[in-house]
Amino acid sequence: MSGTNNTELDVQRTSAQPRGKWRFFVYSLIGVFMFFIPITIGGKETIPLDHLVGWIIAGLGDAVRFVALALILAGTIYPFASGRWRESGIKKVFAFLNIIGLVVGTMLVFKAGPALLFEPDLGPFLFDKLVIPVGMIVPVGAIFLALLVGYGLMEFVGVLVQRVMRPIWRTPGRSAVDAVASFVGSYSLGLLITDRMYQSGRYTARESAIIATGFSTVSVTFMVIVAKTLDIMHLWLPYFFLSFGVTFLVTAICVRLPPLSRIKDDYYPQAVASPEEKVTTRRLATAWNEAMGTLADAPSLGRNIWVNFRDGLLMAMAILPSILSVGLIGLLLVRFTPIFDWLGYIFVPITWAVGLPDPVLAAKASAVGIAEMFLPATVVAGHESEHLRLVIGVVCVSAIIFFSAVVPCILATRIPLKVWHLVVIWAQRVALTLLIASPVAFLMVGR
Repeated sequence: MSGTNNTELDVQRTSAQPRGKWRFFVYSLIGVFMFFIPITIGGKETIPLDHLVGWIIAGLGDAVRFVALALILAGTIYPFASGRWRESGIKKVFAFLNIIGLVVGTMLVFKAGPALLFEPDLGPFLFDKLVIPVGMIVPVGAIFLALLVGYGLMEFVGVLVQRVMRPIWRTPGRSAVDAVASFVGSYSLGLLITDRMYQSGRYTARESAIIATGFSTVSVTFMVIVAKTLDIMHLWLPYFFLSFGVTFLVTAICVRLPPLSRIKDDYYPQAVASPEEKVTTRRLATAWNEAMGTLADAPSLGRNIWVNFRDGLLMAMAILPSILSVGLIGLLLVRFTPIFDWLGYIFVPITWAVGLPDPVLAAKASAVGIAEMFLPATVVAGHESEHLRLVIGVVCVSAIIFFSAVVPCILATRIPLKVWHLVVIWAQRVALTLLIASPVAFLMVGR
């Protein structure tokens, strides 16, 4: 189908012009509003979905902890009940790590266990800052995701930006929506979109892997927390645009390197392949026809919402136990072992070569990000060099992959990425980020 010209495509789509075209506008606009339009309510500026999840968490009160624990329990049982734990060695490992996560979650909810677990930057941080928000935003976000991706918007936008996405990042134009969803929403929402698109045959395995590891950044709201920790809020706009630019430039390089370049460009086995057509003329008309074709095949609103909510619930169940187990192990290794000091030596030649102040500390800060994206900021917080703090703030965002949450999220999808893939891609991203961000940050702020 990749050779189909625009005239043939128009003929194919003309017969698929659907009734109820208002659904494209109304449902898509609701989805865009919920995911992409920051609004201020009660002094807090964020996207409506984040406000809604905040209200749900506040409304549930202490009960939200039991809801999260119920999801953890269900997520621990599900791999054994479904047999998915037998699919691969890593699935077996994570199935048993889920048991550890359940034990940890139970102790945190019922406030019983070793005092170390209850130190603010360990158990409470994982449960209150990661488990509860992710556990709520993924299934709730999935409801509105049905409106965003199910009624033609992805196809419409995809055709319009195809000339940019395909040559630079080797992904369909549709993936632009994933990238924006992650930056203004969260990596979990971006991964939910990516997994949905892969399983529906609209992304290949390689495209899905590129999007998952290259676009699934932490949200803007979390970037604010990093900036405050590093005392660079007075540089907010330079920090934001530097992080944005470096993240996507690093992705453009990584897609041309193994392991991403070696992942098969095949579609999900159970899906009907729906590749994005290459468009050269009449771009706007073709975008409309593509959107209408998707709209003609769209399920009813109720079924679409149910299917997406179910998938979001399953993803939340898969993620939450892993956040507690893998995240806790990573944080304990940071605190009690020199492993990240050793790992940091990988980056010392780079931090020294680009002239970062205190290169050994910069290397260690860069290395600890594989455990939790926020940790690099805590390592250099208070350092006298604004240059160093700005660069490490960019590393927090651009590295993308960290074991306390993103790795469990990716492994909960059907995207064919292995743990070693993720570790190698993480190292590539950190090294490239240091090389690119350091000289630019120096021009911005000096030492």
